[in-house]
Amino acid sequence: MLHKQEFIWIRDYLYKHAGIVLNDSKQAMVMGRLEKRLRHCGIDSYGEYFRQFGKPGFENETTMAIDLLTTNETYFFRESKHFDYLVTQILPQQASPAKPFRVWSAASSSGEEAYTLAMLLAEHLKLRQWDITGTDISTRILEKARRGLYPSNAAEKIPLPLLKKYCLKGTGEYDGFLLVAPELRRHVKFEYANLIGVLPDLGTFDVIFLRNVMIYFDVETKQRLLDKIVKYLRPGGYFFISHSESLSGMKTELQTIMPSVYRKTAG
Repeated sequence: MLHKQEFIWIRDYLYKHAGIVLNDSKQAMVMGRLEKRLRHCGIDSYGEYFRQFGKPGFENETTMAIDLLTTNETYFFRESKHFDYLVTQILPQQASPAKPFRVWSAASSSGEEAYTLAMLLAEHLKLRQWDITGTDISTRILEKARRGLYPSNAAEKIPLPLLKKYCLKGTGEYDGFLLVAPELRRHVKFEYANLIGVLPDLGTFDVIFLRNVMIYFDVETKQRLLDKIVKYLRPGGYFFISHSESLSGMKTELQTIMPSVYRKTAG
């Protein structure tokens, strides 16, 4: 049983280390997701489990717990209007400059968003170099993203021509799965990043997708995150958030293009 004070402790720990706000309705979720880990570690109570966090020899388990409490819901071509805008309004302007066109999927989860972007860049930037970086706080989910292996039903929103061109149908032990083609995967790299912590040196990007992330943060954390992320966006670059999110009330150098799509002021 997860007691109230134990829930308050893990709620505060998760906020401090990942910026995520858990409301009281998530107590059952925390208990359900961590129950197997307690059994795996041979620990009888959540309180004792939490007291081990960060201690020598328990670092990997601490990371695993944070992974399990991080929501990783995503799918190919999610919120498709953003990809329509990318294809019709942004990519036609990117014909031939020498420097690579770069996109950051800042909360890439299991990789579907990054690979969706890769399919579109491969189709529409044939004569230009491009690359995609995906980052996430969950090391477990990043390993899945790097593999590029998904259940076949994950393909339901991928347009058939792109599915046939950029995905391989699994056979034998991989029957019922699809694999993102190697020639597409080589343009995509995945790295660990805690968005509210110290970020790795990723360079700058023409487009940043930060979707379905800020809904988990309070206003102060959102502002700090926005200040940090926008520094990675090139002048004139585009910034996407989820349709359910807003930058209303945020101090930013981004200009609203349409709801959930912004552009950084050109330098």
